[in-house]
Amino acid sequence: MRLRLAIGAVCLGLATCVAGQQSYPNKPIRIIVGYTTGGGNDIIVRVVAPKMSEGLGQPVIIENRPGAQSIIACEYVAKAAPDGHTLLMGPSGPMTMNPALYAKLPYSPLEDFAPISMIGDFPLILIVSSELPVRSVKELIAYAKAKPNEANYAASAAPFQLAAELFNQKTGTKFSYIPSKGSGEPVSAVMSGQVTMTIMDPPPAIGPLKSGRARGLAVTSATRDPNWPDLPTLAESGVPEVEIRLFTGFLAPAATPSAIVRRLQRELARVVKLPEIKERLDQMAIVPSGNTPEAFRRIIARDIKKWTAVAKAANVKAD
Repeated sequence: MRLRLAIGAVCLGLATCVAGQQSYPNKPIRIIVGYTTGGGNDIIVRVVAPKMSEGLGQPVIIENRPGAQSIIACEYVAKAAPDGHTLLMGPSGPMTMNPALYAKLPYSPLEDFAPISMIGDFPLILIVSSELPVRSVKELIAYAKAKPNEANYAASAAPFQLAAELFNQKTGTKFSYIPSKGSGEPVSAVMSGQVTMTIMDPPPAIGPLKSGRARGLAVTSATRDPNWPDLPTLAESGVPEVEIRLFTGFLAPAATPSAIVRRLQRELARVVKLPEIKERLDQMAIVPSGNTPEAFRRIIARDIKKWTAVAKAANVKAD
């Protein structure tokens, strides 16, 4: 009798689990963003969320939990119920660069999360003030070596700091690090002359570049970006080993059922292919992805290894 009751309980549990997955989503979905409103990642998630809401049949709510290089947001989602209703917007910084910089983290990118899919990836842009007397990467390197005590860079997060340190390593320059808070602050610091240069993500830089208040010298992608066809790549500029493309995408708590992860991946893949969404992502130099959870996981693992080596060589630590 007890055996029958036990079997019945297991079957009932499995049936409830399957039914829950089949009815997913059955309440609003929250996407946790570890950055302030108006920044690059916040802008990106607000482009795709409304269309995902339409496809999933539930509201998709953006919740900003900024602070500590997105560690607060990551820890929160890692500990959330694994039911697919609390997701993380996980960019390169907290997923692949925090592990390179912090000796201890309250989360593991590969163990505490189930990767869903990348929204897309994008290059960075090397930017200087339009008032600075340099018009090429070669001239910037010469300027930095002639004035080593004055050469510095602004960075608001780990991805941009490590990108600049990789630039230092490959060019023999010694740009010193000046921390910034918000995602728009580095380009403002460049325009005001507080810092020599910044290497940053495109969205906050588009306005200053178009207005002429800032000057782009190069992109970090392997080929020229269609949005800035006149900007050479770093390789074309004589720095061939600084190819950088950062990603952003969605992740769920690790124990989230695979059926729910697949449902979310299919929905995101559909959304990023919509002409109106692709156009908006193109405007931010983002190449749409929608890749599989397995492919996303491989990219995270690869980039952790890459940036750990860069941080070690530059002796950069965050704690």
